[in-house]
Amino acid sequence: MKLFRSGCLILLTIMTGLVSMTAPALAAEQTVSPKQSPNDSRDYRYLKLENGLRVLLISDPKADKGAAALDVHVGSGDEPDDRPGIAHFLEHMLFLGTEKYPEAGEYQKFISNHGGSHNASTSFQHTNYFFDVDGEYLEPALDRFAQQFTAPLFTPELVDRERNAVHSEYTSKTRDDSRRFFSAFKAALNPEHRYNRFAVGNLETLGDGDAALHEDVVAFYREHYKAELMTLVVYGPQSLDTLEKWVKTRFDDLPSGDRSPFPHEAPLLDTERLPASLKVEALKDTRRLQLYFPAESLMAQYQSKPGSYVANLIGHEGPGSLLDVLKEAGLVSGLSAGTGIDTQENAVFQISMSLTPDGLERWQEVVALTFEYIDLIREKGVARHYFEEQQQLGELSFRFAEKTQPIRQVSHLAGNLHAVAPEDVLSAGYLMNQYAPERYHALLDQLRPENTLVSILAPGVTEDDAQRTDWYDTPYEIKRLKVQDLTSTGALSHLADNLSLPEPNPFIPEDLDLVKGERHEKPVKLSGEPFAVWYGRDTSFGTPRANLYLSLRSPAARDSVEDKLLTQLWVERINEQINAYAYPAHLAGLNYSVYNHLRGITLRVSGYSDKLHELLDSLLQTTLNTRLAKDRFELHRQQLIDSLENSRKDKPYTQALGLLSEKLITDLWPLNEQLEAARSLTFEDLQAFVPRFLEKLDPVMLAHGNLTPAAALNLGSQVSARLTQKAEFTDVERTDVRRLEPGTTALTLPVKHSDTGYVRYVQGADTSYPARAGYRLAAQLVGTPFYHSLRTEQQLGYVVFANAYELMEVPGLAFVIQSPVAQGPELDRQVKAFLDEYSQTLSDMEEADLEAQKASVISRLEEEDKTLRAISERWWQEIDRQNTGFDTRQRTVEAVQALDLEAVRKLYRTEIEPLMRSVLITTETQDMDYSDDVAPAEEQPAE
Repeated sequence: MKLFRSGCLILLTIMTGLVSMTAPALAAEQTVSPKQSPNDSRDYRYLKLENGLRVLLISDPKADKGAAALDVHVGSGDEPDDRPGIAHFLEHMLFLGTEKYPEAGEYQKFISNHGGSHNASTSFQHTNYFFDVDGEYLEPALDRFAQQFTAPLFTPELVDRERNAVHSEYTSKTRDDSRRFFSAFKAALNPEHRYNRFAVGNLETLGDGDAALHEDVVAFYREHYKAELMTLVVYGPQSLDTLEKWVKTRFDDLPSGDRSPFPHEAPLLDTERLPASLKVEALKDTRRLQLYFPAESLMAQYQSKPGSYVANLIGHEGPGSLLDVLKEAGLVSGLSAGTGIDTQENAVFQISMSLTPDGLERWQEVVALTFEYIDLIREKGVARHYFEEQQQLGELSFRFAEKTQPIRQVSHLAGNLHAVAPEDVLSAGYLMNQYAPERYHALLDQLRPENTLVSILAPGVTEDDAQRTDWYDTPYEIKRLKVQDLTSTGALSHLADNLSLPEPNPFIPEDLDLVKGERHEKPVKLSGEPFAVWYGRDTSFGTPRANLYLSLRSPAARDSVEDKLLTQLWVERINEQINAYAYPAHLAGLNYSVYNHLRGITLRVSGYSDKLHELLDSLLQTTLNTRLAKDRFELHRQQLIDSLENSRKDKPYTQALGLLSEKLITDLWPLNEQLEAARSLTFEDLQAFVPRFLEKLDPVMLAHGNLTPAAALNLGSQVSARLTQKAEFTDVERTDVRRLEPGTTALTLPVKHSDTGYVRYVQGADTSYPARAGYRLAAQLVGTPFYHSLRTEQQLGYVVFANAYELMEVPGLAFVIQSPVAQGPELDRQVKAFLDEYSQTLSDMEEADLEAQKASVISRLEEEDKTLRAISERWWQEIDRQNTGFDTRQRTVEAVQALDLEAVRKLYRTEIEPLMRSVLITTETQDMDYSDDVAPAEEQPAE
C-alpha cells in the first residue's frame, strides 16, 4: 500500500499493485510521443509490438547509465488457491539462468561488474523487474534481461534452493510490525476478495515436493507471462532508433495470447460489515490509527485527481488544519491521507495518524473530530480556488521537473504504462486539467462514519484470547461499531471551533528567472568572518531552485549522553513549532529540514529561490527563540524513549550494524546509556541546555543554485546578525573513528528474533586515498561472489551482502548476514571459508579482469549528478571534512586507477583475508515475549 505524506501535492503513483488498469489500445507499431516537461531534453517514443508488448523508449545522449524495467500485470492476486506465494517464487526463479545464459547468477554478475544494480518486486497485481548498468553495456545487459522472460530455464535442481530463499525472506520479517499489521488488515477485508491472501510464500505453501512445485511455477509462467500483460521501458544514451532495434530483436519472441488483467470485482471492504474496528497488537512502541473507506476506483480520473484533491485538504498541516489542532491538543504527532489500494474495479481511501499515548486513550474522540473536519471540507472545501492552487503547483512541478535516477524512473514508468494513456505517461502524476466538483463530492460522500473500518496498531490493545493471524501469529480483534461510537467528540468538542480550511498559499513563487553567469565547478568562499559562507552558482538543471545549508556546531552537543539527547529533543520542538507556518511553503516546492548530528544541528532550506530567504529567516528565528513547553517536552521525551526501545526490536542484522557504529564512532553512546539518560531528563534540563548550546557556536553555510553572489552574501549577513546576538564563535572538531588494534573484538548481542544477525567488519590501516580506493575495489570484487556463495548456493539467509563500510574517511569492509538456519559460529566459519577460497580466485585473476572491476567502481564514483541536491550534498560533505579542494571523488578515482593486481592481492592477503583489524558481532535469540527487557551486548575474548 502507498501512504502519502499529509497534504503534499499528491502525484499519481502507480506501482507495486496499486492499479489494475490497461492503457488504451494502440495498433501494433503505432508510435506516440508523450507530453514532456519543458525542462526535459530527452527523446521519447512509445510503441506497441506485434505481440502486444507496450514499450517506452527514452534516449538521453548525456546519460552515463542505461536502465530498463519490465512490469507484468500479474501478481499474488492471480495465484491459484492452493499455491500462495507462487508469483513471488516465480520472480525469484527467473533470475536463475536462461537458455542463452544458463549459469545461475550470470545476469547479476554481469550487472554488478559493469557498474549496475538490479532488483524486482511482486505485489497484488504487478511484478516489476528492473536494472541499471553503465550505458555502453546496455545492449548486452538488455539481452540477458530479455532472456529471463523469453527463455527461462526453471532448472529443477534450483527449485528447493530458491524455495528456501523465499522462506528466509518470509522469516526475516515475521516480527516486522508493518507485515504483522498487514496480515491482520487482510483478515478484516472482504473474504470474497483475493487481496486477503498470504502473498509472500514459505516452505509450507511452496511445499509438496520439488517436482510438483517445479510443475506449478512453470505452469504459472506459461499461463500469465504474456506480452499483452507486459510493459517495457528502456533508457539509454543510444538513439531511439537503436533502442527500438534492440527491443524488437530481443522482445519479439515474448509469448503472446489473448490475455487481459484478472478482474477483481468483489469490493475490498464489505459495507455490510461496517463500521468496525480492527485492533492489532504491536511489538514496537508505536501507536497508529487508520481510517479506511471503500471507494470507487480513481485511477482513470487522473485528469481531475479526486483522491489528490481530497487528500490535500484532509492532510493539510497549516494553521487550523486537522493535524494542527490535534497536535496542539497533544493527541497526534503526524497525519497522512490518500488512496491506498486501487484495483480499477474499486479502491480504499485511507487516513493515517500517529497517536500520542493520550491520543490512543481518546481515539474515538480523535476519529469524531476527523469526521467534523471532513464535514467542513464537504461543506466549504470543494471550491475552484483550491483546485486552481493545486493545478498551479502541479504545473510548476512539471515545468521544472528534475531528472531522477534512471533505474527508479524506468521502474515507475513501466507501472504507469498500465494505467494511463501513453501520451500522458510522463505528465499524469503532475497535471490537473479538469475541475470536477461532482467527483470530489462523490469521494467525500464515501468518507462517512457508517462506511469506515478503524484500525489501531499499538501494544496492549488486544485481549489474551485474541485471534491470531495465520502466517505472522499476530493478535488482533475485529469488532462491529455503531455510528455514534465514531461521532461523539466528547471533551474535544471545543476543538471543532478551531478547525479551518487552508488560506491562499503565500509561498507560491513569482520570480522564476534564472540568474546569469557560469556554473561553479566547486564552491567559492565568499566570507570567512565571522564565519565561512560557501557559494556556488548553478542553473545547469534549468530550474530556479537553490539549496541553503547552515550548520550550527556547538561543543555542548556532545559533552555528554544527556546533551546528545537534549539536542535531539530541541530539534523536535523546532520542527514542531514551525511546521504549521512552513507547511504551505512545502506545498509550494520550498522545503526545509532541521536535524541533529554529532556536532550540533543543521538547518536546510531548498526549493524555488524566490522566497528561500523568507523561510530561512523564519527557521533561524524559531531555532534561536524556541518556545519551549513542558507538555511538549514530555511528549517528545516519550517519543524518544519509544524510538530507542524500538531500535532493540529491529531486524537482527540492523541491530548488529547499530552496535558496530556505537563501537567505532567516539561520540555515540551505547543504547542502554541513552535509554537511562532519556528516562531521567527533565524539562528544566532542556531549558538550561538550549542557551548553553547557543553560547558558543562554530557555524558554516553553503548557498548553492539559482543565487547571485550578492544574494548569498546577504543571506550570510542575515544569519550572522542573528547569531552574533546570541553566540561567541569557536571551533568544534570533527568526531573521530576509533582505530582498531590488530586482532578481533567479538561481541554477542541478545535480540528477540529467531534469526541470527551477523556482521564481520574489517578496518583499513590508514585513511590515505590508496587505502580507501583499495577497500572500495575489494568490496566490488567480493560482493557478487559472496552473495552467490552464501545466499544463492548455501542458502544461509535472505539478507547477505558485502559492502565497503567507510566511516569518516576510515576505510572498511563489512560482511553482513541474517540467517534463519545457522548460528553465529557457523556463519563465521562460512565467511572465513569464503575468504580463503576467494584468495585463490584472486591468484587466478588476470589484469584485464581487474580493469573491468575497476571500471565498475569508477563508474559509480563518476556517476552523473541528476539533481542540484545531489551536488549540494556532495559539497556539504566536503565542507564537513574540511576538504576545501572539493576533490575527494576525483582523487579516489585516480587512486582506483592506480591500483594493480599486486597491490590488490597484498591488501587482501595482509588485511582482509586474515581479518587483521576486525569486529565480529553476532546476535543471540532471547525469549520471544513482548517485554522490553533486553540484555546489553557482551564482549567476548579477543581472537
